[in-house]
Amino acid sequence: MSDSNRTDFSNPSAFILLGIPGLEAAHIWISIPFCAMYAIAILGNFTILFIVKMEQSLHEPMFYFLCMLAVTDLVISISTVPKMLSIFWFNSREIGFSACLTQMYFLHSSSGMESGILVAMAFDRYVAICDPLRHSTTLTNSLVAKIGLAVVLRSGILALPYPFLVRQWPYCRTNIIPHFYCQHIAVVKLACTDIRISSYYGLFDLLFVIGMDGFFIAVSYIQILQAIFCLPTKDARLKTFGTCISHLCAISALYVPNVFSSLMFRFGHNVPLHFLVLISGVYHMVPPVLHPIIYGVRTKQIRGRLLQLFAHKET
Repeated sequence: MSDSNRTDFSNPSAFILLGIPGLEAAHIWISIPFCAMYAIAILGNFTILFIVKMEQSLHEPMFYFLCMLAVTDLVISISTVPKMLSIFWFNSREIGFSACLTQMYFLHSSSGMESGILVAMAFDRYVAICDPLRHSTTLTNSLVAKIGLAVVLRSGILALPYPFLVRQWPYCRTNIIPHFYCQHIAVVKLACTDIRISSYYGLFDLLFVIGMDGFFIAVSYIQILQAIFCLPTKDARLKTFGTCISHLCAISALYVPNVFSSLMFRFGHNVPLHFLVLISGVYHMVPPVLHPIIYGVRTKQIRGRLLQLFAHKET
């Protein structure tokens, strides 16, 4: 009888998401800032897409990459927050096995895409500052499309092993996930087998993507800084460097929480579980919220178009 039960449970039809373990009584209060961030992320990123589409002067490589980033942020937000809020508000904790794997895939592939898009933006800044006369002929629409396709393919392929490995493991302990979404490491810990392959692949993917992308971004900015220091006046140097501030802020918004969250989940054995889960939620929400704010405030063309829209509404 026990063997039969064990075999049946090795392929669970659904998982149960706990939300934030230990803070169930505060779920309603915790949902308020997450709901606010979700609304800002959705509104902000759709606004970026709308403005770039409507404003002909923004049909440039940098803004095409920004649109790719906005779409990726929307996918990340929509993949996690609605289910999180349904847990917090309606106690809707069940998620199907296939839905769980789908959510896991989109989260990992979208995170990889964000990183790749930031590399593409760094390349755009490099060409614009180091070789401005050839910017339009180098970064053509065709090349932008090819870069975007390469980013999507790389991220999509690297994310495939996550759901594939999760589907292979037998589950005979429990189907309760101490999280509010199907985080890879939280799911595979439920398996009743050696999960080192999954854990090692997750660490490899993190270090490979951040390591490779970080290297290309660093090389780009070394060349950019060399070009900036060669400018004749301080004002010219500050003005040129100012065009990179938005991109540098976007890099910080993605990489700092990403690395901190991933390392804490793998090595923070003495850290309270509810703190780890909260950090994971913040990591997924911070970039989608900050990216449209950063580019909306720092980018003159987008800021100007926004002011025109508000002025038109007032009249």
